[in-house]
Order: sequence, then structure tokens, then C-alpha cells
Amino acid sequence: MDDLEAIRKKRLQELQRSLEARQYPAEPVVVTDTGFDQFVSQYPLTVIDCWAQWCAPCRMLSPIIDQLASELQGKIVFGKLDTDQNPVIAQKLRITSIPTLLIFRQGNLVDRISGALPKHLLLQRLKPIIN
Repeated sequence: MDDLEAIRKKRLQELQRSLEARQYPAEPVVVTDTGFDQFVSQYPLTVIDCWAQWCAPCRMLSPIIDQLASELQGKIVFGKLDTDQNPVIAQKLRITSIPTLLIFRQGNLVDRISGALPKHLLLQRLKPIIN
């Protein structure tokens, strides 16, 4: 009986994680000045990619962010904030160089990563925050 109960409990946990993962977007969400605070508070862990259209390193980082959004679905929600289109948040958070990744836990800024890092280095920085 204990084995059966353990199996049921494990399966229930797997189903809950699967359901939670489906509620998280698998691709970056466009974030604006008006919806920024709501977005970072809506999920337990968010990463905001602050970028601009003219920025070559931002364009290099973009496909990596897309991959991470898919691979880390259910753990982190990624957002993209165009700093040229949304200067209020960029000024409020003192974004002085792009690309900059802002990491929020429960709506609070916990870390920032500046520059276009390769995927393995970004994962290395994000893993301690996920766990």
C-alpha cells in the first residue's frame, strides 16, 4: 500500500509541474512601461531582456533568450523590453548599457547581467537563482 501511495504522490507532482509549465510562456513576452510591474509580479521568477533595435549585441543575444525561454519554461518567464520604446522603465531601473538582463524574484530585482554572454554562461548565472 505504501508503494502505491508513493507512486500516486510522485505522479501527482509530475502532473502539477507539467500543468504549471504550460501556464508559463515558452517564448519571451513583450513588456512595456505600462505593463512592466504587473509582468514581473505575475510570475515567481522573471528575466527581462532590455534591448534596442539598433543594438548588434542585442540582436546576437535574442536567439539565445528565445532558446532559454523554451528550455526553462515552467521555471523562468522571459520578457523583452525595448528601451527606446519604453524609456520610463529604462530610466527607473538605471539601464545605462544594453543588452542588460534584469532578474526578478517575486517582483523584486535580485540580479542584473550586462552584455551579450554566450548561452552556457547565462545558464551558469541563472541556475543558482532557479534552485
